[in-house]
Amino acid sequence: MGVEGKNMWKSNEEVRDLTERYVMKTYGRFPIAPVRGEGCRLWDADGREYLDFVAGLAVCNLGHCHPRVVRAIREQAGTLLHVSNLYHIPWQSALARTIVENSFGDRVFFCNSGAEANEAAIKLVRRYEHAIRGGERTEILTMTNSFHGRTLTTVAATGQEKIKKGFDPIAAGFRHVPFDDRDALREAIGEKTCAILVEPIQGEGGIICPADDYLSFLRSVCDEKDLLLVFDEVQVGIGRTGTLFAHESFGVAPDIMTLAKGLGGGVAIGAMVASDRVAAAFTPGSHASTFGGNPLATAAGLATLETILEEGVLDNCRRVGRYLREGLEELAGRHPGLVREVRGRGLLQAMDLAVAGGPIVEACMSRGLLINCTADTVLRFLPPLIVTMADVDAMLATLESVFASTFADGEGVV
Repeated sequence: MGVEGKNMWKSNEEVRDLTERYVMKTYGRFPIAPVRGEGCRLWDADGREYLDFVAGLAVCNLGHCHPRVVRAIREQAGTLLHVSNLYHIPWQSALARTIVENSFGDRVFFCNSGAEANEAAIKLVRRYEHAIRGGERTEILTMTNSFHGRTLTTVAATGQEKIKKGFDPIAAGFRHVPFDDRDALREAIGEKTCAILVEPIQGEGGIICPADDYLSFLRSVCDEKDLLLVFDEVQVGIGRTGTLFAHESFGVAPDIMTLAKGLGGGVAIGAMVASDRVAAAFTPGSHASTFGGNPLATAAGLATLETILEEGVLDNCRRVGRYLREGLEELAGRHPGLVREVRGRGLLQAMDLAVAGGPIVEACMSRGLLINCTADTVLRFLPPLIVTMADVDAMLATLESVFASTFADGEGVV
């Protein structure tokens, strides 16, 4: 079976059967098979339409098949796909310049995913300590409930035991402290501590937002103790919270930042950004990625970033993000026994429930709405940053109907 034609898949069932037969069972998948997307809409192999408030888990920040990104990919695919980093890659250089000109950073390393970006950051931290600072510190403080990736090292950095289960021995060099707890952070710093790695807002952990001055506290501690500060912006960066990078709204700059997800408009790409002082620790041969920064991915990334910066996407995120937040809070007010809290920033919003969220996700899907549940009870809303208020109204109406039909008598509320 080839890949020609738009209608090669006859049904969701056909695709599910292929998956069950040939793909490793590392995901708990829903029974639909999306085959086409446009803006905030998806269509599955059965021809059914969905309003998408997942956006590929914060990857499709410009929606599905944004014309500017599609055009860049098509042109690049017909020009040059790959040459390796033995040579200068024009699109890579241009994307790095755009990131640097719009961030705290001076240098960019490109890779293929958020986990790879975090691996690069961890390696840079240790390399800096040994090669630039001339010390022997190796410990990195990370946060409980955090998520930094699925490689063995980023699993060790992640502060969730369920992610580590079955992968012993876990890599050494990390200590976890409670998120947004200043006393615990100070007490955890020891003679071996060299850096703090933190998500400005915890995404997979349930959209947990810190106090407004927590990141500035971390910055001051790092300056005081001569530690590096690393922000994992894999999920919360590239406009998701209403600023290009989430830390901007907190008024704090890190020494290192990691990016992925929304950077490529749907194409796999990761990036690690650092100041010149820290980036100097990486020299030729100290780190590499065969596919990292290839022409196709960086052409897509450049088109994505330029669109976000030039076409009012951040303004839309802030405006519609406020509207979404208000709508979720109004809905929560009508179901006080079901909803514990609404929280988030921009178009990264969450509704923390008093019940498991999985059945609600499935009920919404049956009504043509895609949302996500994380941390068991947290409904996560990650629409494309081009989402409209009308889309939000449609989502809220569907969610209200699910709440009303499923919990009319308080059934299932714990």
